[in-house]
Amino acid sequence: MGAASNNDNEEHEFGEDQSTNNDATSTNHDDASAQQPMTCSTKSSPADSSVVFSPELLGMYYARLFPYQMLYSWLSYDPATINPNNNNTTKNNGTSNNTTTFPRREFSMTIEPTPGNEVYIRYQSFLSQEELTTAIQKRRPTKIDIGAVFNYPPKDNKSLPSGKLQTQERELVFDIDLTDYDGVRNCGCDGAKICPKCWTFMGMAMEVMNEGLRNDFGFEHVAWFYSGRRGVHCWVCDDGARKLTNEARSAVATYFEVNLGSDKNKNFNLSSPLHPMLSRAYDILEPRFVESVLPEEGHGLISTRASWTKLLMTLPKQANSVAAKLEEKWGSKRDTTTPEEKWDELKTALLTFIGKSGNSKAPKNLSNADRSRVESWPVETVFKYVYPRLDINVSKMQNHLLKSPFCVHPKTGRVCVPIEVSNFASFDPFQVPTLGQLMKELDDFEAADKSENDTDITFDWQKTSLKEPFEKFQKSFLVPLLNEERRMQREEREKRAAVMGDF
Repeated sequence: MGAASNNDNEEHEFGEDQSTNNDATSTNHDDASAQQPMTCSTKSSPADSSVVFSPELLGMYYARLFPYQMLYSWLSYDPATINPNNNNTTKNNGTSNNTTTFPRREFSMTIEPTPGNEVYIRYQSFLSQEELTTAIQKRRPTKIDIGAVFNYPPKDNKSLPSGKLQTQERELVFDIDLTDYDGVRNCGCDGAKICPKCWTFMGMAMEVMNEGLRNDFGFEHVAWFYSGRRGVHCWVCDDGARKLTNEARSAVATYFEVNLGSDKNKNFNLSSPLHPMLSRAYDILEPRFVESVLPEEGHGLISTRASWTKLLMTLPKQANSVAAKLEEKWGSKRDTTTPEEKWDELKTALLTFIGKSGNSKAPKNLSNADRSRVESWPVETVFKYVYPRLDINVSKMQNHLLKSPFCVHPKTGRVCVPIEVSNFASFDPFQVPTLGQLMKELDDFEAADKSENDTDITFDWQKTSLKEPFEKFQKSFLVPLLNEERRMQREEREKRAAVMGDF
Protein backbone atom coordinates (compact mmCIF):
# COMPACT_ATOMS: atom_id res chain seq x y z
CA MET A 1 0.00 0.00 0.00
CA GLY A 2 0.99 3.58 -0.52
CA ALA A 3 2.12 5.74 2.35
CA ALA A 4 -0.62 7.30 4.43
CA SER A 5 -1.14 11.00 4.14
CA ASN A 6 0.20 13.08 7.00
CA ASN A 7 -2.87 15.30 6.80
CA ASP A 8 -5.53 12.72 7.66
CA ASN A 9 -5.98 13.82 11.26
CA GLU A 10 -5.06 17.44 11.11
CA GLU A 11 -7.61 20.12 11.87
CA HIS A 12 -8.46 22.21 8.85
CA GLU A 13 -10.02 25.60 8.49
CA PHE A 14 -13.20 25.90 6.46
CA GLY A 15 -13.40 27.98 3.32
CA GLU A 16 -15.52 31.00 2.61
CA ASP A 17 -19.24 30.62 1.99
CA GLN A 18 -19.57 30.93 -1.78
CA SER A 19 -23.32 31.62 -1.61
CA THR A 20 -24.79 34.60 -3.38
CA ASN A 21 -27.84 36.69 -2.67
CA ASN A 22 -29.57 36.91 -6.04
CA ASP A 23 -33.12 36.35 -7.15
CA ALA A 24 -32.46 34.18 -10.18
CA THR A 25 -35.11 31.55 -10.79
CA SER A 26 -34.26 28.31 -9.04
CA THR A 27 -33.33 25.39 -11.25
CA ASN A 28 -35.87 23.42 -9.25
CA HIS A 29 -39.18 23.64 -11.10
CA ASP A 30 -41.55 21.98 -8.61
CA ASP A 31 -44.69 23.51 -7.11
CA ALA A 32 -42.95 26.62 -5.79
CA SER A 33 -41.72 27.80 -9.19
CA ALA A 34 -44.57 30.28 -9.35
CA GLN A 35 -43.47 32.02 -6.17
CA GLN A 36 -42.25 35.55 -6.65
CA PRO A 37 -38.65 36.27 -5.61
CA MET A 38 -38.30 37.27 -1.98
CA THR A 39 -35.53 39.79 -1.88
CA CYS A 40 -33.72 40.93 1.21
CA SER A 41 -30.87 43.31 1.78
CA THR A 42 -27.57 42.08 3.16
CA LYS A 43 -27.46 45.08 5.47
CA SER A 44 -29.70 45.00 8.51
CA SER A 45 -31.73 47.90 9.81
CA PRO A 46 -31.53 48.61 13.54
CA ALA A 47 -32.80 45.47 15.25
CA ASP A 48 -35.40 45.17 17.99
CA SER A 49 -34.28 42.23 20.11
CA SER A 50 -37.74 41.92 21.68
CA VAL A 51 -39.12 40.64 18.35
CA VAL A 52 -38.25 36.94 18.22
CA PHE A 53 -39.49 36.06 14.74
CA SER A 54 -40.80 37.76 11.61
CA PRO A 55 -40.51 37.12 7.86
CA GLU A 56 -38.15 40.08 7.61
CA LEU A 57 -35.88 38.75 10.36
CA LEU A 58 -35.96 35.30 8.80
CA GLY A 59 -34.92 36.75 5.47
CA MET A 60 -32.04 38.56 7.12
CA TYR A 61 -30.97 35.36 8.90
CA TYR A 62 -30.90 33.47 5.60
CA ALA A 63 -29.03 36.32 3.92
CA ARG A 64 -26.31 36.78 6.53
CA LEU A 65 -26.17 34.09 9.22
CA PHE A 66 -27.35 30.72 7.94
CA PRO A 67 -24.25 28.45 7.66
CA TYR A 68 -24.69 27.28 4.06
CA GLN A 69 -21.08 26.21 3.65
CA MET A 70 -21.11 24.16 6.84
CA LEU A 71 -24.36 22.40 5.92
CA TYR A 72 -23.09 21.74 2.39
CA SER A 73 -19.77 20.31 3.64
CA TRP A 74 -21.62 18.00 5.97
CA LEU A 75 -24.32 16.73 3.63
CA SER A 76 -21.97 16.29 0.67
CA TYR A 77 -19.54 14.18 2.73
CA ASP A 78 -16.85 15.60 0.51
CA PRO A 79 -13.41 16.12 2.11
CA ALA A 80 -12.57 18.55 -0.68
CA THR A 81 -14.83 21.08 1.05
CA ILE A 82 -12.28 21.29 3.87
CA ASN A 83 -9.62 23.80 2.92
CA PRO A 84 -6.25 22.96 4.54
CA ASN A 85 -4.63 26.09 3.12
CA ASN A 86 -7.05 28.47 4.85
CA ASN A 87 -7.28 30.67 1.77
CA ASN A 88 -10.97 31.34 2.30
CA THR A 89 -12.21 29.36 -0.68
CA THR A 90 -14.16 26.18 -1.05
CA LYS A 91 -12.90 24.10 -3.95
CA ASN A 92 -13.53 20.63 -5.26
CA ASN A 93 -10.78 19.11 -7.34
CA GLY A 94 -13.13 16.52 -8.84
CA THR A 95 -11.33 13.53 -7.32
CA SER A 96 -13.81 12.91 -4.52
CA ASN A 97 -16.12 9.92 -4.68
CA ASN A 98 -18.81 12.00 -2.99
CA THR A 99 -19.14 14.88 -5.46
CA THR A 100 -22.48 13.45 -6.64
CA THR A 101 -23.95 12.89 -3.19
CA PHE A 102 -25.30 16.37 -2.53
CA PRO A 103 -27.30 16.73 -5.81
CA ARG A 104 -29.17 13.52 -4.94
CA ARG A 105 -30.15 14.71 -1.45
CA GLU A 106 -33.80 15.54 -0.80
CA PHE A 107 -34.77 18.79 0.88
CA SER A 108 -38.29 19.86 1.67
CA MET A 109 -39.43 23.38 2.46
CA THR A 110 -42.46 24.87 4.17
CA ILE A 111 -43.14 28.35 2.86
CA GLU A 112 -45.79 31.00 3.51
CA PRO A 113 -46.56 32.90 0.28
CA THR A 114 -49.09 34.86 2.33
CA PRO A 115 -49.43 34.98 6.14
CA GLY A 116 -51.12 31.84 7.43
CA ASN A 117 -51.04 30.10 4.05
CA GLU A 118 -48.48 27.31 4.35
CA VAL A 119 -47.23 25.43 1.29
CA TYR A 120 -45.19 22.26 1.76
CA ILE A 121 -42.78 21.37 -1.04
CA ARG A 122 -41.07 17.96 -1.22
CA TYR A 123 -38.45 16.45 -3.51
CA GLN A 124 -36.27 19.53 -3.78
CA SER A 125 -32.63 18.96 -4.70
CA PHE A 126 -29.75 21.21 -5.66
CA LEU A 127 -26.61 20.74 -7.74
CA SER A 128 -24.45 22.93 -5.52
CA GLN A 129 -24.20 25.04 -2.42
CA GLU A 130 -24.95 28.08 -4.57
CA GLU A 131 -28.24 26.61 -5.80
CA LEU A 132 -29.30 25.72 -2.26
CA THR A 133 -28.44 29.21 -1.06
CA THR A 134 -30.36 30.90 -3.86
CA ALA A 135 -33.46 28.75 -3.27
CA ILE A 136 -33.51 29.35 0.49
CA GLN A 137 -32.94 33.07 0.20
CA LYS A 138 -35.63 33.33 -2.48
CA ARG A 139 -38.29 31.28 -0.69
CA ARG A 140 -37.42 32.07 2.93
CA PRO A 141 -38.89 28.78 4.22
CA THR A 142 -40.30 28.74 7.73
CA LYS A 143 -39.09 25.15 7.97
CA ILE A 144 -36.47 23.10 6.14
CA ASP A 145 -36.44 19.31 6.34
CA ILE A 146 -33.68 16.99 5.19
CA GLY A 147 -34.32 13.58 3.66
CA ALA A 148 -32.42 10.74 2.06
CA VAL A 149 -29.89 10.54 -0.74
CA PHE A 150 -31.62 8.96 -3.76
CA ASN A 151 -30.37 7.16 -6.86
CA TYR A 152 -31.50 10.15 -8.95
CA PRO A 153 -31.89 13.84 -8.09
CA PRO A 154 -35.26 14.01 -6.28
CA LYS A 155 -36.27 17.08 -8.29
CA ASP A 156 -36.52 14.76 -11.33
CA ASN A 157 -39.08 12.49 -9.66
CA LYS A 158 -41.95 13.54 -11.92
CA SER A 159 -40.00 12.71 -15.05
CA LEU A 160 -38.98 9.23 -13.84
CA PRO A 161 -41.03 6.06 -14.25
CA SER A 162 -43.10 5.15 -11.22
CA GLY A 163 -40.98 3.41 -8.57
CA LYS A 164 -37.70 4.36 -10.24
CA LEU A 165 -36.69 6.89 -7.57
CA GLN A 166 -35.22 4.90 -4.67
CA THR A 167 -33.40 5.86 -1.47
CA GLN A 168 -29.71 4.93 -1.33
CA GLU A 169 -28.57 6.18 2.05
CA ARG A 170 -29.54 8.42 4.92
CA GLU A 171 -28.18 9.31 8.33
CA LEU A 172 -29.61 7.30 11.21
CA VAL A 173 -31.72 9.87 13.07
CA PHE A 174 -33.58 10.04 16.37
CA ASP A 175 -36.21 12.49 17.58
CA ILE A 176 -36.93 13.02 21.28
CA ASP A 177 -39.70 15.43 22.27
CA LEU A 178 -40.79 16.58 25.73
CA THR A 179 -44.46 16.19 24.81
CA ASP A 180 -43.91 12.44 25.10
CA TYR A 181 -43.05 12.98 28.77
CA ASP A 182 -46.30 14.78 29.62
CA GLY A 183 -47.51 11.94 31.82
CA VAL A 184 -44.49 12.25 34.14
CA ARG A 185 -43.86 16.00 34.02
CA ASN A 186 -44.89 17.17 37.48
CA CYS A 187 -43.48 20.65 36.96
CA GLY A 188 -46.69 22.10 35.55
CA CYS A 189 -45.60 21.90 31.90
CA ASP A 190 -47.31 20.03 29.11
CA GLY A 191 -47.52 20.22 25.36
CA ALA A 192 -45.10 22.76 23.90
CA LYS A 193 -44.39 24.39 27.26
CA ILE A 194 -41.01 23.62 28.85
CA CYS A 195 -39.08 24.74 31.92
CA PRO A 196 -35.63 24.06 33.38
CA LYS A 197 -37.08 21.25 35.52
CA CYS A 198 -38.43 19.15 32.67
CA TRP A 199 -35.65 20.10 30.24
CA THR A 200 -33.32 17.86 32.29
CA PHE A 201 -35.18 14.86 30.80
CA MET A 202 -33.56 15.69 27.46
CA GLY A 203 -30.05 15.57 28.91
CA MET A 204 -30.69 12.17 30.47
CA ALA A 205 -32.06 10.80 27.20
CA MET A 206 -29.11 12.14 25.24
CA GLU A 207 -26.58 10.54 27.56
CA VAL A 208 -28.23 7.12 27.45
CA MET A 209 -28.60 7.18 23.67
CA ASN A 210 -25.11 8.53 23.08
CA GLU A 211 -23.52 5.79 25.20
CA GLY A 212 -25.50 3.07 23.46
CA LEU A 213 -24.83 4.32 19.94
CA ARG A 214 -21.11 4.64 20.56
CA ASN A 215 -20.40 1.67 22.81
CA ASP A 216 -22.89 -0.93 21.58
CA PHE A 217 -22.89 -0.12 17.86
CA GLY A 218 -19.47 1.46 17.48
CA PHE A 219 -20.69 4.69 15.88
CA GLU A 220 -18.29 7.61 16.19
CA HIS A 221 -19.85 10.53 14.33
CA VAL A 222 -22.91 11.37 16.40
CA ALA A 223 -24.30 14.92 16.40
CA TRP A 224 -27.02 16.33 18.65
CA PHE A 225 -29.14 19.43 18.00
CA TYR A 226 -31.70 21.48 19.88
CA SER A 227 -34.98 21.37 17.96
CA GLY A 228 -35.60 25.06 18.62
CA ARG A 229 -38.52 24.51 20.97
CA ARG A 230 -39.08 21.43 23.12
CA GLY A 231 -36.81 18.58 22.03
CA VAL A 232 -33.57 17.28 20.61
CA HIS A 233 -32.55 15.52 17.40
CA CYS A 234 -29.71 13.06 16.91
CA TRP A 235 -27.88 12.48 13.60
CA VAL A 236 -25.60 9.43 13.33
CA CYS A 237 -23.39 10.05 10.31
CA ASP A 238 -20.91 7.16 10.13
CA ASP A 239 -20.70 5.57 6.69
CA GLY A 240 -22.07 2.32 8.11
CA ALA A 241 -25.02 4.12 9.71
CA ARG A 242 -25.88 5.93 6.48
CA LYS A 243 -25.96 2.65 4.54
CA LEU A 244 -28.29 0.83 6.96
CA THR A 245 -31.36 -0.77 5.41
CA ASN A 246 -34.79 0.05 6.76
CA GLU A 247 -34.81 -3.32 8.54
CA ALA A 248 -31.47 -2.57 10.20
CA ARG A 249 -32.60 0.92 11.22
CA SER A 250 -35.69 -0.56 12.78
CA ALA A 251 -33.54 -3.06 14.68
CA VAL A 252 -31.29 -0.31 16.07
CA ALA A 253 -34.25 1.83 17.11
CA THR A 254 -36.06 -1.12 18.68
CA TYR A 255 -32.89 -2.00 20.60
CA PHE A 256 -33.34 1.21 22.60
CA GLU A 257 -37.10 0.92 22.94
CA VAL A 258 -38.58 0.08 26.34
CA ASN A 259 -42.31 -0.43 26.82
CA LEU A 260 -43.07 1.99 29.63
CA GLY A 261 -46.76 1.12 29.80
CA SER A 262 -49.57 3.53 29.05
CA ASP A 263 -52.57 5.20 30.68
CA LYS A 264 -54.73 2.24 29.66
CA ASN A 265 -52.16 -0.48 30.27
CA LYS A 266 -50.08 0.06 33.40
CA ASN A 267 -48.14 -3.19 32.96
CA PHE A 268 -44.41 -2.53 32.77
CA ASN A 269 -42.22 -5.51 33.52
CA LEU A 270 -38.53 -5.68 32.70
CA SER A 271 -36.89 -8.98 31.95
CA SER A 272 -34.61 -10.52 34.54
CA PRO A 273 -31.65 -10.49 34.51
CA LEU A 274 -31.56 -6.96 33.14
CA HIS A 275 -30.04 -6.53 29.67
CA PRO A 276 -26.53 -4.98 29.94
CA MET A 277 -27.66 -1.94 27.94
CA LEU A 278 -30.54 -1.34 30.35
CA SER A 279 -28.28 -1.94 33.34
CA ARG A 280 -25.90 0.73 32.04
CA ALA A 281 -28.84 3.06 31.38
CA TYR A 282 -30.00 2.63 34.98
CA ASP A 283 -26.52 3.44 36.28
CA ILE A 284 -26.59 6.63 34.22
CA LEU A 285 -30.15 7.64 35.01
CA GLU A 286 -30.65 6.81 38.69
CA PRO A 287 -28.34 9.53 40.11
CA ARG A 288 -30.00 12.12 37.87
CA PHE A 289 -33.43 10.80 38.82
CA VAL A 290 -32.56 11.30 42.47
CA GLU A 291 -31.26 14.80 41.79
CA SER A 292 -33.92 16.06 39.38
CA VAL A 293 -37.13 14.10 39.96
CA LEU A 294 -37.36 13.29 43.66
CA PRO A 295 -36.92 16.64 45.46
CA GLU A 296 -39.38 19.50 45.69
CA GLU A 297 -37.16 21.70 43.54
CA GLY A 298 -37.45 19.01 40.85
CA HIS A 299 -40.66 17.08 40.18
CA GLY A 300 -41.36 16.40 43.87
CA LEU A 301 -41.80 12.63 43.60
CA ILE A 302 -41.01 12.10 47.31
CA SER A 303 -41.20 15.64 48.64
CA THR A 304 -44.60 15.57 50.38
CA ARG A 305 -46.78 13.01 52.14
CA ALA A 306 -49.20 12.99 49.23
CA SER A 307 -46.42 12.40 46.71
CA TRP A 308 -44.66 9.60 48.56
CA THR A 309 -48.00 7.91 49.33
CA LYS A 310 -48.77 7.95 45.62
CA LEU A 311 -45.34 6.47 44.85
CA LEU A 312 -45.60 3.73 47.49
CA MET A 313 -48.96 2.69 46.02
CA THR A 314 -47.11 1.69 42.83
CA LEU A 315 -45.12 -1.01 44.67
CA PRO A 316 -46.06 -4.60 43.78
CA LYS A 317 -48.86 -5.78 46.07
CA GLN A 318 -46.51 -8.40 47.50
CA ALA A 319 -44.55 -5.51 49.07
CA ASN A 320 -47.56 -3.86 50.74
CA SER A 321 -45.98 -4.41 54.15
CA VAL A 322 -42.93 -2.41 53.05
CA ALA A 323 -45.16 0.43 51.87
CA ALA A 324 -47.11 0.46 55.14
CA LYS A 325 -43.98 0.63 57.32
CA LEU A 326 -42.39 3.42 55.30
CA GLU A 327 -45.66 5.37 55.12
CA GLU A 328 -45.84 5.31 58.92
CA LYS A 329 -42.17 6.19 59.43
CA TRP A 330 -42.02 9.01 56.89
CA GLY A 331 -45.28 10.47 58.20
CA SER A 332 -43.85 10.75 61.71
CA LYS A 333 -42.96 14.23 62.94
CA ARG A 334 -39.61 12.83 64.02
CA ASP A 335 -38.68 11.85 60.47
CA THR A 336 -36.38 14.41 58.85
CA THR A 337 -35.03 12.33 55.98
CA THR A 338 -34.51 14.01 52.62
CA PRO A 339 -36.08 12.68 49.41
CA GLU A 340 -32.72 11.14 48.49
CA GLU A 341 -32.51 9.39 51.87
CA LYS A 342 -36.09 8.17 51.52
CA TRP A 343 -35.27 6.67 48.12
CA ASP A 344 -32.24 4.83 49.52
CA GLU A 345 -34.32 3.64 52.47
CA LEU A 346 -37.00 2.35 50.14
CA LYS A 347 -34.52 0.42 47.99
CA THR A 348 -32.90 -1.12 51.08
CA ALA A 349 -36.29 -2.11 52.49
CA LEU A 350 -37.20 -3.88 49.25
CA LEU A 351 -33.91 -5.80 49.16
CA THR A 352 -34.43 -6.82 52.78
CA PHE A 353 -37.97 -7.94 51.99
CA ILE A 354 -36.79 -10.32 49.23
CA GLY A 355 -33.88 -11.62 51.32
CA LYS A 356 -31.04 -9.87 49.52
CA SER A 357 -29.84 -7.63 52.33
CA GLY A 358 -27.95 -8.79 55.39
CA ASN A 359 -29.31 -11.92 57.10
CA SER A 360 -32.90 -11.29 56.04
CA LYS A 361 -35.06 -14.02 54.55
CA ALA A 362 -37.82 -13.61 52.02
CA PRO A 363 -41.36 -14.71 52.93
CA LYS A 364 -41.86 -18.39 52.19
CA ASN A 365 -44.90 -17.69 50.03
CA LEU A 366 -42.97 -15.26 47.79
CA SER A 367 -42.47 -16.83 44.36
CA ASN A 368 -39.41 -16.24 42.21
CA ALA A 369 -41.53 -14.17 39.82
CA ASP A 370 -42.79 -12.00 42.68
CA ARG A 371 -39.28 -11.60 44.04
CA SER A 372 -38.05 -10.50 40.61
CA ARG A 373 -40.95 -8.04 40.29
CA VAL A 374 -40.15 -6.42 43.64
CA GLU A 375 -36.44 -6.25 42.87
CA SER A 376 -37.08 -4.63 39.48
CA TRP A 377 -39.43 -1.96 40.85
CA PRO A 378 -36.74 0.74 41.46
CA VAL A 379 -35.39 0.27 37.92
CA GLU A 380 -38.87 0.36 36.41
CA THR A 381 -39.71 3.50 38.38
CA VAL A 382 -36.58 5.33 37.20
CA PHE A 383 -37.21 4.26 33.60
CA LYS A 384 -40.87 5.30 33.80
CA TYR A 385 -39.78 8.87 34.46
CA VAL A 386 -36.48 9.42 32.69
CA TYR A 387 -35.70 6.67 30.15
CA PRO A 388 -35.51 8.05 26.56
CA ARG A 389 -38.89 8.27 24.84
CA LEU A 390 -38.20 7.99 21.12
CA ASP A 391 -40.46 8.83 18.23
CA ILE A 392 -39.34 5.50 16.84
CA ASN A 393 -40.98 5.88 13.42
CA VAL A 394 -38.56 8.72 12.61
CA SER A 395 -35.66 6.29 12.90
CA LYS A 396 -37.03 3.28 11.01
CA MET A 397 -37.14 4.51 7.42
CA GLN A 398 -34.51 6.00 5.12
CA ASN A 399 -37.20 8.14 3.53
CA HIS A 400 -38.28 9.88 6.75
CA LEU A 401 -37.62 13.62 6.82
CA LEU A 402 -36.24 15.50 9.82
CA LYS A 403 -35.88 19.21 10.49
CA SER A 404 -32.62 20.66 9.25
CA PRO A 405 -30.09 21.75 11.83
CA PHE A 406 -29.34 25.49 11.88
CA CYS A 407 -32.84 26.51 10.79
CA VAL A 408 -35.15 28.61 13.00
CA HIS A 409 -38.25 27.49 14.87
CA PRO A 410 -41.03 29.90 13.87
CA LYS A 411 -42.81 29.65 17.24
CA THR A 412 -39.79 30.62 19.33
CA GLY A 413 -37.49 32.31 16.84
CA ARG A 414 -34.62 30.21 18.21
CA VAL A 415 -31.95 28.56 16.09
CA CYS A 416 -31.53 24.78 16.02
CA VAL A 417 -28.01 24.84 17.40
CA PRO A 418 -25.67 21.91 18.12
CA ILE A 419 -25.53 20.54 21.67
CA GLU A 420 -22.52 18.79 23.20
CA VAL A 421 -23.61 15.83 25.31
CA SER A 422 -20.71 16.35 27.70
CA ASN A 423 -21.72 19.99 28.24
CA PHE A 424 -25.47 19.54 28.43
CA ALA A 425 -25.60 20.88 31.99
CA SER A 426 -24.42 24.26 30.73
CA PHE A 427 -26.86 24.32 27.80
CA ASP A 428 -29.88 26.54 28.47
CA PRO A 429 -32.60 26.42 25.79
CA PHE A 430 -33.91 29.76 27.01
CA GLN A 431 -30.54 31.36 26.23
CA VAL A 432 -30.42 30.13 22.64
CA PRO A 433 -30.56 33.35 20.64
CA THR A 434 -33.69 34.42 18.81
CA LEU A 435 -33.63 36.10 15.43
CA GLY A 436 -34.17 39.50 17.02
CA GLN A 437 -31.27 38.97 19.42
CA LEU A 438 -28.98 37.81 16.63
CA MET A 439 -29.67 40.86 14.51
CA LYS A 440 -29.05 43.08 17.53
CA GLU A 441 -25.72 41.31 18.14
CA LEU A 442 -24.81 41.79 14.49
CA ASP A 443 -25.67 45.49 14.66
CA ASP A 444 -23.70 45.95 17.87
CA PHE A 445 -20.65 44.15 16.48
CA GLU A 446 -20.59 46.18 13.30
CA ALA A 447 -21.31 49.43 15.12
CA ALA A 448 -18.23 48.78 17.24
CA ASP A 449 -16.29 48.03 14.03
CA LYS A 450 -14.67 45.02 15.66
CA SER A 451 -14.04 43.30 12.34
CA GLU A 452 -11.03 45.49 11.67
CA ASN A 453 -9.29 43.96 14.67
CA ASP A 454 -10.43 40.37 14.13
CA THR A 455 -8.78 38.63 11.20
CA ASP A 456 -10.52 35.35 12.09
CA ILE A 457 -13.93 36.60 10.91
CA THR A 458 -14.93 34.75 7.74
CA PHE A 459 -18.69 34.46 8.19
CA ASP A 460 -21.18 36.91 9.66
CA TRP A 461 -22.36 34.31 12.18
CA GLN A 462 -18.93 34.63 13.79
CA LYS A 463 -20.00 38.13 14.83
CA THR A 464 -22.82 36.73 16.99
CA SER A 465 -23.38 34.26 19.82
CA LEU A 466 -23.70 31.52 17.17
CA LYS A 467 -19.92 31.59 16.89
CA GLU A 468 -19.24 29.27 19.83
CA PRO A 469 -21.70 26.44 19.04
CA PHE A 470 -21.02 26.56 15.29
CA GLU A 471 -17.23 26.52 15.64
CA LYS A 472 -17.38 23.72 18.20
CA PHE A 473 -19.52 21.74 15.76
CA GLN A 474 -16.95 22.26 13.03
CA LYS A 475 -14.00 21.30 15.19
CA SER A 476 -15.42 18.39 17.18
CA PHE A 477 -17.78 16.84 14.62
CA LEU A 478 -17.45 18.03 11.04
CA VAL A 479 -13.65 17.99 10.66
CA PRO A 480 -13.27 14.47 12.16
CA LEU A 481 -16.17 13.24 10.00
CA LEU A 482 -14.68 14.53 6.76
CA ASN A 483 -11.18 13.39 7.71
CA GLU A 484 -12.63 9.90 8.13
CA GLU A 485 -14.22 10.19 4.68
CA ARG A 486 -10.80 11.18 3.27
CA ARG A 487 -9.16 8.20 4.94
CA MET A 488 -11.75 5.77 3.51
CA GLN A 489 -11.37 7.26 0.04
CA ARG A 490 -7.58 6.94 0.19
CA GLU A 491 -7.85 3.30 1.27
CA GLU A 492 -10.26 2.61 -1.58
CA ARG A 493 -7.85 4.16 -4.08
CA GLU A 494 -4.99 2.06 -2.69
CA LYS A 495 -7.07 -1.10 -3.00
CA ARG A 496 -7.89 -0.34 -6.62
CA ALA A 497 -4.23 0.47 -7.31
CA ALA A 498 -3.15 -2.84 -5.78
CA VAL A 499 -5.60 -4.76 -7.98
CA MET A 500 -4.47 -2.91 -11.10
CA GLY A 501 -0.79 -3.12 -10.18
CA ASP A 502 -0.57 0.66 -10.33
CA PHE A 503 1.69 1.66 -7.45
